[in-house]
Amino acid sequence: MGKVSVTIKEIARQLNISKSTVSRALRDSSEISEETKQKVIELARKLDYSPNPIALSLLKNRTQTIGIIVPDIDNPFFSLAISGVDDVAYRRGYHVMIYQSHESYEREQIDARHIASRRADGLIVSLASQSVNHQHFVELQESDIPVVFFDRVSEQVKTHKVLVDDYDGAFRGTEHLIEQGCRRIAHISGPMSLTISRNRFNGYKDALLKHKLPFREEWVVSAEYSQSEGSDRAYQLMALRERPDAIFAASDRIAIGVHWALRQLGYRMPDDVALLGFSNLTISPLLDPPLSSVAQPSFEMGQQAAELLLELIEQKNTPASFETRVLKTNLIVRGSSQKKLKPNDPVSAETRAESYPS
Repeated sequence: MGKVSVTIKEIARQLNISKSTVSRALRDSSEISEETKQKVIELARKLDYSPNPIALSLLKNRTQTIGIIVPDIDNPFFSLAISGVDDVAYRRGYHVMIYQSHESYEREQIDARHIASRRADGLIVSLASQSVNHQHFVELQESDIPVVFFDRVSEQVKTHKVLVDDYDGAFRGTEHLIEQGCRRIAHISGPMSLTISRNRFNGYKDALLKHKLPFREEWVVSAEYSQSEGSDRAYQLMALRERPDAIFAASDRIAIGVHWALRQLGYRMPDDVALLGFSNLTISPLLDPPLSSVAQPSFEMGQQAAELLLELIEQKNTPASFETRVLKTNLIVRGSSQKKLKPNDPVSAETRAESYPS
């Protein structure tokens, strides 16, 4: 029989302490008492423990490499966020390994394991829509590979997080549609397993309640964050007996699919149906009519996530508390939702500037 590999988990079990305590003791962390360190080291020697790169990333050595997992590199929002991460990492002497989960939970787990096996110093993550259990990220932390989340964050993992105020952006976006005279406002949400989807849905719903407008179950449908599903849901909504006069999509990718479907069906935007997205992708002002959107500072989100991760990597001790940074959104009004353009209206001036970028 081959030799059985001893893990940090086995050392922790025999000493009745946590895996993170074992990991910190083995790297001589000041957070762990000398007595505990001695017990851990003695048992590790007795069991002939040797560090496994998947479990430990070589304890003390840094590779000056960080990983980032995003759902889809083709999505311009994530491309910009990656650029923000790389901007900070490069200036601090780190290289970036980029992975995409393709919205798959299994792929996300494989990516996390590969990052550990490559001995990355840390990881930045935006969750896949199918990701419901985040234990693979907890295991990375317990192996001394810090993790920071951005945009699609985990409520199960205690660490730094960078996100935008999705609720406020959705609330103000829905209010904008109401101010245009829309009264039957539908919402195409993202997968409700994601916090961002729930927050955007709640912002939409609360704006309706504030203005005493009806909330109709049939006017709320869920979709993956993709153009094709946006088109499918638009056909579904416009086939209703009482069709909506506005659609708020939880992302620009969904909204672009809606935009295409509405044009195929012969509806005019915004006169027949007003349309609003979320993210403000670079293609959005180039559509006809240009797409209104709630803008997110994606590049800045990437920068801040990288700064927080490098703090975790370079400081010896775990911070006393973790930080959640919430960035502001910006409502960009364009032709797909603005029904009445007034020559002296400041929003109209912004709309014209946004619609025809230099």
